[in-house]
Amino acid sequence: MESSLSPRRHRDRRGRGMRGPAVLPLGTPGHRPPRPRSRRETFDRIMLDVVTAIDARWSDHLGLVEYAVEDAPQLPDDWDSGRVPLSSLVRGSGTTPTRLVVFRRPLEHRAADRTDLEAIVLTIVVEQVAELLGIEPAQVDPRYLPDDED
Repeated sequence: MESSLSPRRHRDRRGRGMRGPAVLPLGTPGHRPPRPRSRRETFDRIMLDVVTAIDARWSDHLGLVEYAVEDAPQLPDDWDSGRVPLSSLVRGSGTTPTRLVVFRRPLEHRAADRTDLEAIVLTIVVEQVAELLGIEPAQVDPRYLPDDED
């Protein structure tokens, strides 16, 4: 006999996996993708949205660019600068693609909320793409707002 306090266990008798509204196929009308569950998934979603919009507009001019997210930069033991890098841009050559890496933890540390994080990610990616293209960041994406310099 099963106690009322123990969690119920469901068997997958026919091997078809989970069923129900939580797992509808993406093409189903009215289905929304599931919300990110972790900070990493949230950041990846933000990064993907920013990169997709920029790459769609500039891919013909950029060529092959790999976009990546890493948790934090690997700094040498003798790093004496007080600043932690927020991103890394390595220009490609020959068959090696250009690689733009955004560091998640330093950006999350600077953001007060999700809206702020979205703005910071947009700023970092736009500035790096502008450097690659040799143009002003405001030309890369109209949402870019430069920091006020004092």
